Amino acid sequence: MSTRRIRGAAVTAALAAAVTACSAPGSGGRDDAKSGSVVIGVASEPDTLSPLLGYGKDGNSKIFDGLLARDADLKLKPALAAALPEISDGGRTYTYTLRDGVEFSDGEPLTAADVVYTYRTALDTKTNNTFKSELDAVKEVRVSGDDKVVFTLKYPYAAFAARTVLPIVPEHLAGEQDPNTGSFNTEPVGTGPYVLSKWSKGEKLTFKANPRYWGAKPKVRTFTMAVIADDNVRATRLRSGDLDGAVLPPNLAATFKSDDGKRTHDARSYDFRAVTLPTPNKVTGDRAVRQALDAAVDREAMVGKILDGAGRPAYGPLPVDDPAFTKAIERAQDLGKARRILDEAGWKPTADGIRAKDGQRASFTLLYPSGDKVRQDHALAYASDAKKAGIEVRAQSATWEVIEPRMKDTAVLAGFGSTGDPDFGLYTLLHSSLAGDGFNNMARYENPAVDRALDNGRRSQDPAEREAAYDKLQRALVQDPGYTFLTHIDHLYVLADRWDGLSTQLEPHEHGFASGPWWNIEDWQPKQ
Repeated sequence: MSTRRIRGAAVTAALAAAVTACSAPGSGGRDDAKSGSVVIGVASEPDTLSPLLGYGKDGNSKIFDGLLARDADLKLKPALAAALPEISDGGRTYTYTLRDGVEFSDGEPLTAADVVYTYRTALDTKTNNTFKSELDAVKEVRVSGDDKVVFTLKYPYAAFAARTVLPIVPEHLAGEQDPNTGSFNTEPVGTGPYVLSKWSKGEKLTFKANPRYWGAKPKVRTFTMAVIADDNVRATRLRSGDLDGAVLPPNLAATFKSDDGKRTHDARSYDFRAVTLPTPNKVTGDRAVRQALDAAVDREAMVGKILDGAGRPAYGPLPVDDPAFTKAIERAQDLGKARRILDEAGWKPTADGIRAKDGQRASFTLLYPSGDKVRQDHALAYASDAKKAGIEVRAQSATWEVIEPRMKDTAVLAGFGSTGDPDFGLYTLLHSSLAGDGFNNMARYENPAVDRALDNGRRSQDPAEREAAYDKLQRALVQDPGYTFLTHIDHLYVLADRWDGLSTQLEPHEHGFASGPWWNIEDWQPKQ
């Protein structure tokens, strides 16, 4: 969630950018394939460019590389490692051999010590990141010889190799600084295909090809991420030729379908929209209210009307086409069931139609981030559905600076979703040990059966046992929802049709900046 935040200054700068080009003339006459430059419009920027604080932790950073990377089909492949890991000791030991001849962009060689430093610092309790639980299995990481790194795990963790896409940072630079406040956070040095040449906060980030990159020399020599919070402004600048591409919501992406010079790229995703229902809240903390809201919501209508069909109903955190999805939990809107649940729990209708119990009205605030039209539309549709059951949802827009301090006891129209393995998205969303840990478990959800399923799914090596654990989890979540799951969203991108080699991956919640057709921008080729 944190990399999706739009700072107030960024919003102002982005709106100003509607009339002032951030990095290129708006004539629409640039031949970007020949110039080797690309300008992309994105909705937000990261808070930091340090992997130690979470930047690029799931792969696709253009500045850094991990030991492993993912291809277009999300299959793991070697990156800084020369090969996939050797696994021994019943899945408790992973040994990586480093690729020869890799240098950081400042000319210093990559060493096994850099890998050890990266993981130890990321796991250090003094380092302010919220992804430590993702590496919970790591007991020790150490150097072995000149070019090997050995991970010893506390328990066999079937998905561990996929965690080693974490970007590696140079100890000789980052090790001299406080990882939370040092200049490395905004002046990164890595081994990736590009280096950061300039970051104008709230306006743009410009990257240029890394001449020391260990892989093939990129044909795209420079690219700029223009930070434009407003969807309509991004679409306008793309239409004018000021941008080569942009991430857009479905209604705006549809306006480019008849443009012969543009192509729309549709990426399936694990990205879902959900309403957090914090347990400390007097209304959302009531299990009956949460169950009623789950029954009252019309997911199919949201997909059709809000997403224009570019998505799927979300019956839980896993999309319906995920192999681990439990099909038995699919359910339609049932207002009669919602009303019966509330009646039986003592929530009775009052004169204005809003229910009450023991003097407490069934009314709560739902915050959604300012400038996000898709979330706004979800929030308003959710409020409309809830009202039909007798629950008042007061949808309000706010900046993330306002939302963050309030989300411990106030509902939020949130977005989550991770690719790769069920453990990746479910553990941080639901495990009680992470309740209130930043954007982890925002609902402060606690369910012992769900915790057991998460732990069993994480620790078991048996695919059948893992499947059974995640099946139990999904069924338990229907009976005791900590969130109202609404939709899984397809990500839509529109780009000028000047380059070959573009593709999309199955994407996580975080998109636009690291994900999108530019996930492999270093492989693009000019159209002939």
